[in-house]
Amino acid sequence: MWLVGGGPGDPDLLTVRARRLLDEADVVVHDRLGPVSVLTELPESVQLVDVGKRPHHHPVPQEDINQLLVDHAKRGRKVVRLKGGDPFVLGRGGEELAACHEAGVACHVVPGISSAVAAPAAAGIPVTHRGLSTGVVTVSGHDELDLPALATTPHTVVVLMGMGRLHEITAGLVRHGRDPQTPAAVIQQAWTPWQRELRAPLSELAGAVAREGLTNPAVIVVGAVAGLPAQVSGVQVSGAQVSGVQVTGAPDQGAGASAAAGAPAGRLSA
Repeated sequence: MWLVGGGPGDPDLLTVRARRLLDEADVVVHDRLGPVSVLTELPESVQLVDVGKRPHHHPVPQEDINQLLVDHAKRGRKVVRLKGGDPFVLGRGGEELAACHEAGVACHVVPGISSAVAAPAAAGIPVTHRGLSTGVVTVSGHDELDLPALATTPHTVVVLMGMGRLHEITAGLVRHGRDPQTPAAVIQQAWTPWQRELRAPLSELAGAVAREGLTNPAVIVVGAVAGLPAQVSGVQVSGAQVSGVQVTGAPDQGAGASAAAGAPAGRLSA
C-alpha cells in the first residue's frame, strides 16, 4: 500500500515517485481534490475508487476508507491511496497509515506539496519572508481554533477548509487584538484554470469574498506576507500593506489546464 500526496491540483506538480506508482497501480483510491485528471491516463485495467469528501458531506466514512485500503491490499493488489496536497497535513493520512499497520499491511508514504504553501505560492505569496514572517501556522477551519493565540502570533496564519467560517475567523482575530488592517488573502482553486485570488485587509476580507463570490476549495492567508506585491524582488520588504480589495484570476492556464477535470465516468466505484 502506498499513501501518496498528489499536490495541489496541477498534475505537473506530482512527484516523480507518485507518478510512477500511479502507472504501476492495480487500484487507486482517490479524493475529490488533487490531480484527479491524471487518472484518465491510467490503463483501463486500473480500478478507480472515488472516496472524495465535500464540506458537510462524507459519502464514504473514514473508517470505511481505512477498511477499503486494507481489504484491497490483503488481496495482493498494488494500492495507491491518492490524496490532495500532502497526506500528513490535515489530510488524515496518519489515520490511514495507522489502520494499515494495525491490520498488518505494509504502507509506504510519498509526500506531496501541501496546499498550505502551494496555494499562497500560486498567488505570489511566500508564507515566510525575511523581515515580515519567520514562521507559518497552519490550522484547520473545521476544528476549534485558538483565536487569541492566532491573533497574537508573529507568524503567517494559513487556514485550510475555513471558507464556511471565514467571517467568524476574521472577526474573531480582530476581536482578540489582530490589527484590522492586517493584509489577508483568499486563493480559490489554486493551480487550476479556475484559480482566483482576492486580497483585502483582514476586517474586509469576508465581505469582499462574499461580494466577489469566491467559494471552496480555497486557502486563507493572514499576515504581512499577503501584502507583498505579486512579483517579489530580492530586496527586503517591510511594512507591506493591502490598501484595498484586489481580485485577480489565473494568469497562466498552461500545463495544469486540465487539473480539475474529473476521472472518466464509468471507471469509478465505491
